[in-house]
Parts: sequence; C-alpha cells; structure tokens
Amino acid sequence: MTQRPAGWCSLHADGVRLAVQVAANAKKTEVVGEAEAMLKIRLHAQPIEGKANEALVRFIAGQLDVPRSAVKVTHGLTSKRKLLMVSSAALTVDGVVRLLLPLPLG
Repeated sequence: MTQRPAGWCSLHADGVRLAVQVAANAKKTEVVGEAEAMLKIRLHAQPIEGKANEALVRFIAGQLDVPRSAVKVTHGLTSKRKLLMVSSAALTVDGVVRLLLPLPLG
C-alpha cells in the first residue's frame, strides 16, 4: 500500500501530533477530509463549555483505539483549529492516516 503524505499528522517522541479543524453542531461526528494541512472533522456537539473538545477527544480516542486519557488538546482550546497530542508508542503516521482517512472504495 502506498503511504499518503499527511501534513496534519506528525510523529513525536511520545506519540503523534494531529492538526485538526473542527466544525461543531454537525448532524453526526465524522472526518470529512483534509484541507490546508489540517484534518477536517465535523462534531455532533455544541461549542460551549468544552463540549466540542470532549467530543473531539472521545472521537479521536475511539478511532485510534487508545484511551481518552492519551488524547490531549494542546493548542486551540477555544478555536476551530486545534493541535492534539496522542500519546501512544504503538501509533505511526501511516497507521493514523489509515484509521482516520480510509482509502475511498473503488
């Protein structure tokens, strides 16, 4: 399988860093694609009192099969553009890309 470059995902000493752009109040939580070196995610949560950040952490943890405590919003707590750190020695950039952005069928 050919590795796809992902400017939104980078390997760090204790895991991977993700650059995401979120849109809250969506009908469902889902990854909608990539744009400007960011992973675009729609969240079924309101952007008040940290609800969208909590939903984002839950979603990423579930998609990457890591505990929620391994996912931290490091920058952009009140912004639609965020940096996340996912602490896991088992994750690779290619693995994260496969889990969050599966290849289209066909």
